[in-house]
Amino acid sequence: MIGCKRWPPTLVARKVDLIAAFGPPPARAAKNATSAIPIVFEVGNDAVEAGLVASLPRPGGNATGFSILFTQITPKRMDLLCELVPHAKTIALLINPASPTADPSIRGAQEGARSRGVQLSVLKASSESEIDAAFASVASSQGDGLVVSADPFFDTRRVQLVHAAARNRVPTIFFERGFCEVGGLISYGSSLTDVYREMGVYAGRILNGEKPDDLPVVQPTNFEFVINLKTARALGLTVPERLLATANDVIE
Repeated sequence: MIGCKRWPPTLVARKVDLIAAFGPPPARAAKNATSAIPIVFEVGNDAVEAGLVASLPRPGGNATGFSILFTQITPKRMDLLCELVPHAKTIALLINPASPTADPSIRGAQEGARSRGVQLSVLKASSESEIDAAFASVASSQGDGLVVSADPFFDTRRVQLVHAAARNRVPTIFFERGFCEVGGLISYGSSLTDVYREMGVYAGRILNGEKPDDLPVVQPTNFEFVINLKTARALGLTVPERLLATANDVIE
């Protein structure tokens, strides 16, 4: 497993049998460090656009894995949040400016904002203090909601993000169900549990002799939509019946 770009040369020097990389920067660092050791990755953006593979069906090298489309479904997150907050006029997008997922998330949010006829403001956070400042900014400007872009940094700050949203009373949609499990309002995205399980399957197949180039990059066809009803009530929101009926899970 790779957590920072300094590790790949160390793993290569140790001649490990396989590298599992979670997120675009670790995956790209691993790819740059070796063309021989097999790599199984998970990225939230387009694997071809990220330069990790030549194509999805034929990766064309030593890397393959899962492109879970977290950035591509940003417009859908915007749509769900606007449906939950129908009076919304201004929606904020929180990005990590240091992340390769930032620009595609902005483009997706802009698309979603146009389709819903709402104004979009983009807020940046790459530290804990900037996260708190971003939510305070939405509250002080009377913003109507916030979309948290998919990013590994934000995934490690689940509790802080959820508490900041509650403290500032900002309706917020997240990219993974784990946020709702600690009190987040709603989430929409791939099941990371399923993705990690399938990464293990791919790793096993490669260790048993298959080549990464023979294993296509997988994209999800189903996404999890989770609603925390308790949080919605605390924010004074009435969840439309359509959303309740289409949610994969409703946390009471």
